[in-house]
Amino acid sequence: MITLQEAEDRHCNPLDLVEQLIGANEWDFERTSDSELIAEIRSRWCDYHMCFLWEEQLGAMFFSCRFDQRVPRNKRPVVHQLLAAINESLWLGHFDLTSEDAMPLFRHTIPLRGVGGASVEQLEDLVDTGLLECERFYPALQMVVWGGQSVDHAVKAAVMDTVGEA
Repeated sequence: MITLQEAEDRHCNPLDLVEQLIGANEWDFERTSDSELIAEIRSRWCDYHMCFLWEEQLGAMFFSCRFDQRVPRNKRPVVHQLLAAINESLWLGHFDLTSEDAMPLFRHTIPLRGVGGASVEQLEDLVDTGLLECERFYPALQMVVWGGQSVDHAVKAAVMDTVGEA
């Protein structure tokens, strides 16, 4: 016998809403299972690979937005410093470097247990925040990895607010 809560949870898979959101933006995606959706987005700086994982037992959805760029082995220590400095300025989520292939990514997990499921607005904010933070800090990553700039200089450049128009 299925309890009322179990029946409700089965109808509240947030990936169904994510699929609609991704489709409405006409981004390429693949729904690999009831618990995973992968999307690819072309942006101003690079391609981003978004991953959404729904963990029904935990009632939580994991989101990551990975840069399409590997960090050379000799630059990984300074990139770790950069990501730690960037993370200090974030309200939601954090940046990390994948251990398997040394690719930077933004990640965040939303706990949804007991709230009746995710709202469209929450998912829009999640994707918008991930993409905005990736776009904001991509140049800092380039400055450190390829430009030889200091972590401090790169972070200051990334968080600097521009005023006016050129």
